[in-house]
Amino acid sequence: MAKPSQPRGFKQMLAEANSVIESVSVQDLPYLLDDDDVLLIDVRETAELDSTGAIPGAIHIPRGLLEFKVDRESPVYHSAVRPERKIIVYCGTGGRSALAAKTLMEMGFEDVASLTGGYDAWQLTQSD
Repeated sequence: MAKPSQPRGFKQMLAEANSVIESVSVQDLPYLLDDDDVLLIDVRETAELDSTGAIPGAIHIPRGLLEFKVDRESPVYHSAVRPERKIIVYCGTGGRSALAAKTLMEMGFEDVASLTGGYDAWQLTQSD
């Protein structure tokens, strides 16, 4: 197995992801979710979801299972995930969802975005 030429840390990986993915603001999210072809995916861990809840309408696919749940060839494929849908992913603050969005793009999904600020940012808009 070939080694990468330069080790990359999480900061570099996040910078690379953020340079190629689309971001969606929490203010724009409600308008996007009016479209039935938009799928919102929560990539946080189950314990996070259990303790804080989720954005209404989101499906839960933990980041560690993402590649398996979105691949139609996988025995654990989630049927809501279809390449023709716009997919918006979110996590707690936006880091994991940026990496998840980049992964989805690498897997061939064309219309993918990450929610800027994640669940924490969305929750702040709910207290207004």
